[in-house]
Amino acid sequence: MASTKDWFESVAEAERRARRRLPSSVYRALIAGAERGDSSADNLAAFRELGFIPRIATGLTSPPDLTTSVMGTELSMPVLVSPVGVQAVHPDAEVAVARASAEAGIGMGLSSFASKPLRDVAAANPSTFMQVYWMGGRERVAEILEGARQGGARGIILTLDWTFAHRRDSGSPAIPERYDLKTRLRLAPQVVTKPAWLIDFYRAGGPPALTVPNMARGGGEPPGFFTAYGEWMMTPQPSWGDIAWMREQWDGPFMIKGVAHPDDARHAVSVGATAISVSNHGGNNLDGTPASIRLLPGVLAAVDGEIEVLLDGGIRRGSDIVKALALGARAVMSGRAVLWGLAANGRPGVTNVLEIFRAGMQETLTGLGRQTIRDVVAEDVLIPGSFRPEVGRPLAWRSPETHRA
Repeated sequence: MASTKDWFESVAEAERRARRRLPSSVYRALIAGAERGDSSADNLAAFRELGFIPRIATGLTSPPDLTTSVMGTELSMPVLVSPVGVQAVHPDAEVAVARASAEAGIGMGLSSFASKPLRDVAAANPSTFMQVYWMGGRERVAEILEGARQGGARGIILTLDWTFAHRRDSGSPAIPERYDLKTRLRLAPQVVTKPAWLIDFYRAGGPPALTVPNMARGGGEPPGFFTAYGEWMMTPQPSWGDIAWMREQWDGPFMIKGVAHPDDARHAVSVGATAISVSNHGGNNLDGTPASIRLLPGVLAAVDGEIEVLLDGGIRRGSDIVKALALGARAVMSGRAVLWGLAANGRPGVTNVLEIFRAGMQETLTGLGRQTIRDVVAEDVLIPGSFRPEVGRPLAWRSPETHRA
């Protein structure tokens, strides 16, 4: 189906439409990576190094089956929406994403820094997993977990792959602390050139709020973004003992997001996590970390099937998802692609992106002669040596500078 006014046929087209619609500072915040952006670029480059070995005359008579389960939740395809905060790309923000993902039969992660309350998002998609950080110490974490429980979260995603206070998102604009007159005058030149974005927000009541409702204390007023951000960044890093304690406080599904090292994967198993996500936070944390999919084989070898392993980073098409599954991931998480769909066309745009993923997976499986996603194996993919590291040994990887020519 060719692209039309209300439909785009690729995630790349969704990004182009998002760029045309969004103020430049909002768009730059979506695409930025830490420091030089090497990790962000490698998340994409690594997928290009993986090739398929197609089969012919396979006799497949029906569309391939994509159904699976993650952390006890049945999914129509092996995809979760990755939690992304400050979704200022559309006034409906996380609620639109929740409705579209529920219609698609998949789950979603909701950021602690989301603009919509968990109860509203979980009402739109009961398979909502609340993403949390270690912040403020055990008493504060217990309060956050209770809020997640009361708000209807299906499970918890503990994010540990975002640790820099100042070097994250190199090249992206600063988030304003408040929309006062000075801020509005400074942003006016880029906003007035994007009337559709501006009109959408004013129809919904005004510019996006810079508060985080899911971080409110004791049912009080939501704190400002920077108040919550400061509390988190001033909290010392947790130990594995802290994470084990946290796991004891939550009796449902519990994912640890941001695993890169095999030893950390083993620790996740030892504290009783339900799942882990191999992630470099979209290239927004320690720049120079290889692409998530390069790290995947080493993590899988370390846990040896004792825990569900997901892949987060660089997903732009259904064939990327099949590559991750072939290397051993149970499912993938996607953030940027979904937000581009949201920016391009609201809730229908998110649906559009998810259908691109679905169709791409089915077409790829058909080309491989596989009836279900559970039939995909590593032998379906040409895998460079850098994707098969010995557990615990340094990874050989190529700087993505060569991919920017």
